[in-house]
Amino acid sequence: MLNDFLKYIEENHLVKKGNRILAAVSGGIDSMVMADLLLKSDLLSGIAHCNFCLRKEESDMDEALVREFAAKHFITFHSKRFATKQYAKKKGISIEMAARELRYGWFEKIRKENGYDLIAVAHNLNDNAETLLLNLIRGTGIAGLSGMKISGNHIIRPLLFSTRKSIEAYCRENKISYREDKTNADTKFTRNKIRHEVIPLLKEINPSIELTLNETAEKMSGIHDIVSDYVAEIKESLFVERENNIIVNISRLKPYVDSKALMYEIFKSIGITASLLKDLRNVIFGRTGGQIFTATYRILKNRNEIVITEQSVEENKSYKITSLADLKKIPFIASYKIFALNNDFKTASDQDTAYLDSQKIRFPLAIRKWQPGDFFYPFGMNRKKKLSDYLIDRKLSRLEKEKIHILESGGKIAWVIGERIDDRFRITRSTKKVLVLMAQIPQGKKVQGRL
Repeated sequence: MLNDFLKYIEENHLVKKGNRILAAVSGGIDSMVMADLLLKSDLLSGIAHCNFCLRKEESDMDEALVREFAAKHFITFHSKRFATKQYAKKKGISIEMAARELRYGWFEKIRKENGYDLIAVAHNLNDNAETLLLNLIRGTGIAGLSGMKISGNHIIRPLLFSTRKSIEAYCRENKISYREDKTNADTKFTRNKIRHEVIPLLKEINPSIELTLNETAEKMSGIHDIVSDYVAEIKESLFVERENNIIVNISRLKPYVDSKALMYEIFKSIGITASLLKDLRNVIFGRTGGQIFTATYRILKNRNEIVITEQSVEENKSYKITSLADLKKIPFIASYKIFALNNDFKTASDQDTAYLDSQKIRFPLAIRKWQPGDFFYPFGMNRKKKLSDYLIDRKLSRLEKEKIHILESGGKIAWVIGERIDDRFRITRSTKKVLVLMAQIPQGKKVQGRL
């Protein structure tokens, strides 16, 4: 086993000379065997243990075992307790997904802070087969059929060559202590059902099903690399960044629209699933203004373009302002000042700056998105105008309109932020103090890298 372990690391170039490796050790059989193999290979620099606090004293006993192993062999030990259930509830995700997010986020933090080069996790060949089946059952693309990657993003999987049976044999021969998580036998969890019920049934048909599935995953991984390069070239020609949005020319996209597989690969990075492909097609061939939403993006048709916008939480929020000091916390206001009106006071012709009579301002103020039915008295006019008509006259695009927010005082619009103040709040000869506000229009997150 040790020779196979070293051979696998060497053949796959997992570790370079001098690399410091942090092992993720839960206390289960796989991770304890991995820790032992890394130790005997003189590759173990540190151990990280996550206590997810899901099994009360059982979780604490897992941590105690791993801590004892690290102390016995003089290995640096890192541990952290997580409020996993609370995190899952807050994020609206499963316990399993919550634990995954928490552990990998923390592992990377520990790696950076302590100068580790790599994080070793103990996934084995059986885990890989189970993952492939799990992805297949849920529905997936080529990436999901490629199984787990041997390495990537500072993560290595040095046990991915070994079956669970071989790991158990090594554990017995070397008298390695480990702890059994009783929930691993609970088939109410999908992965456990696959492990304990589906794979044994498949083994009746193919006794080497784990090896077969892993060979399939390796082939699909190679195909995925080829397809990824091809799709990257397509996206490079299609996706253009403009004002923090991604713009796709529909005429250039049309040659690919009839291929569901290709469209999925092109748009999966923005959350398009197989079930959303039909909706995406309808947007592409529909009228201007048609749109769909993924978990984090909005896809909108604007004439002969598809506009992909990352959704900004700030843009959809409403804010209550009980005092001037609260303005410091509002993302739409860059700064504010109060000036006494005198002969030296000058205004600038700048849409991003509002000059308001402070005596006419009534707290609490509100900043919110404009709504149909809103009206105001545009500066310089003595009659009201629907805000929707004003925005049409300004010839703003749909995207620009959606970013418009208003400052409300006493139920009246005082300022269409970044556009025009309401004439009822303007400076007059009787004004004593002027409230000067500078607008700061949130642009949302800039799309990182190539989608």
